[in-house]
Amino acid sequence: MVALLLFGSVASKGASGEGGSDSADVLRHLKVYTQVLSYISTEYVEEPNIPNVTLGALNGLLESIDPYASYLNANQYKEYLKNSDGHPGDVGLVLAKKYGYIVVVSVVPGSPADKAGLANGDYIESINGVGSRDMPLAYAKILLRGDVGSTVNLSVLRRKPEPTKMTLTRAIVTAPPVESRMLDGALGYVKAATLGTGKIKEVANAVEDLQKQGAKKLILDLRGCAVGDAEDGAALANLFVSKGLLTYDQGQKVPRRDYNADAKDTISTVPLVVMTNRATAAACEVGAGALQGTKRAALVGERTYGDASILRPITMDDGSAVILSVAKFYTPEGKSIQDNGVTPETAVLDPDLGSVDPEEEETPSATPSPATPKKATDDVILKKAIEIAGSRN
Repeated sequence: MVALLLFGSVASKGASGEGGSDSADVLRHLKVYTQVLSYISTEYVEEPNIPNVTLGALNGLLESIDPYASYLNANQYKEYLKNSDGHPGDVGLVLAKKYGYIVVVSVVPGSPADKAGLANGDYIESINGVGSRDMPLAYAKILLRGDVGSTVNLSVLRRKPEPTKMTLTRAIVTAPPVESRMLDGALGYVKAATLGTGKIKEVANAVEDLQKQGAKKLILDLRGCAVGDAEDGAALANLFVSKGLLTYDQGQKVPRRDYNADAKDTISTVPLVVMTNRATAAACEVGAGALQGTKRAALVGERTYGDASILRPITMDDGSAVILSVAKFYTPEGKSIQDNGVTPETAVLDPDLGSVDPEEEETPSATPSPATPKKATDDVILKKAIEIAGSRN
């Protein structure tokens, strides 16, 4: 805790150039923490496990400012570094922290998690019997990865009295191909499920092919797309925007870096409608925000999740590490995507993700209550997008 607070003090000092008041403020809060810890140690009904108390405080501190941050002790960090390249098996989950739990942001279509029915808003109560309450996000990812063909046991919290138990078999998770087809009225439809390696080129090929087939307007479906680097979102927007600022990243110690459109990478100038939902995150949010901010596209659907930052591990003297967002991505008009998401001008709830309005936040008690996914008989967001596309010139 001391290390984290002092790190924050140094970061603030570097950003403002005035370290005295910042250091005093940190020390004041540190004094409060030590007093609380002292009372827990001497007054609590039974002798507490102080290391666990401190670990919970660290993770709570990080989650309060950054739902994608993690604190890993020395052994966990070594495992994290080894696991990144050593275990190709995965289950296809995109995760964040919420209310202290691990929550599902999105799933990769066709992955083991998708086949098991996991969806945005599900809370992971435990992984292989290890409770996820106050678990570092990075450590959850370690537990989910492993050898291809091995299994991982999950306990999932939904709108049921008891957690749902399930066993997933790890596999090589491959990104599904970009989908495209012609709709009525010279309207082309393109769906990108992920924006990882090679997907921008696939989107470009799909758009060019649809325009050759006679598409005069386009719908770009980014619902559920949460895989890909934020820079890929700028490249996606550049396919449709030939000039101007698309996005930028900036942090306390990370100088602003602008991502501007390059006319040679633009392939389409036809009217465009973009669909998003609460499972749209990362690269797709950057792309959607750029297309909206440059007034190049109309957005329809739900506010996106809010996950567009540069994560960086910061190692401690004892070998532990804090994995922290050191810079955030912003829309052309200067809104932080991680803090605000991207909000469509035309709001339509996605019934495939349940009936909970993503604008309504309810703090769970002992058991979180996310929406139970259900399949809709009618794609209301696509229906609205087609209606909007028909009115655009």
